[in-house]
Amino acid sequence: MQLQQLSYFVAVAETRHFTRAAETVHVSQPSLSQQIRALERELGAELFSRARGNIALTDAGEALLPLARRILADADTARREVQELAQLRRGRVRLGATPSLCTALLPDVLRAFHDLHPGIQLVIEESGSHDLVR
Repeated sequence: MQLQQLSYFVAVAETRHFTRAAETVHVSQPSLSQQIRALERELGAELFSRARGNIALTDAGEALLPLARRILADADTARREVQELAQLRRGRVRLGATPSLCTALLPDVLRAFHDLHPGIQLVIEESGSHDLVR
């Protein structure tokens, strides 16, 4: 099961139309239909009742729809969280420093870093060098 297939499934479930769903997800209708069929084969159940242009969810489709939406939302959240960490918009930096370093150099450097990256939490442990190594 692929995220793309779930996205296509949700689009068809929401539009109740394969062509409109394909337009929504920016793929050709045959490609979308092919991916839906592959998903149905993998799951071992038809997800849609296809009766003369009337598309309806089967019981299996009804069961899958909230799960598919949640999976897609979780994948989007994961993508966003990782991007925020990678782009230094969120996260935590832990720093160990000796007392002399904490009073002399660090305040200006940490202030500048925080100004550039306000979403990063700074955790500073001040101690002697032997304790910091441990």
